[in-house]
Amino acid sequence: MKILLIGSAACIFALITTAWLMTFAKWFKIDAVDRFVIDYKTMIRAHVDYALMALFGVGFYGSGVELPVIACWCVAVGGFSNPTVFTIAAFDTNFWDKPLWRVYTALSFVVSSVGFVWIAYALAMHAIG
Repeated sequence: MKILLIGSAACIFALITTAWLMTFAKWFKIDAVDRFVIDYKTMIRAHVDYALMALFGVGFYGSGVELPVIACWCVAVGGFSNPTVFTIAAFDTNFWDKPLWRVYTALSFVVSSVGFVWIAYALAMHAIG
């Protein structure tokens, strides 16, 4: 289950990184950053998603419920890779048209969905009894 904390730590690191990128892109005139962060609104989506995924991981870990290890791995991997979809899209205006990124997005969504549904089931079963 500690993988949830590692995944959360990775999301927090990405959260801080996106915050700094957005700060530089919005408030300081740095041409290299301005050319790099093409879609500021999509970067905000990534930033918020990293925060949510970090909170979910810490919350699941802190629930005190023994959770299935593979479900924890799915949440950790999917929880990081899913917001990364938005991060990559913020750098590439043609992101959504590229087959590689469509496959990445689909896999990320499937992995995170499996993990979250599995953990929700485990939490519900623990609560029921």
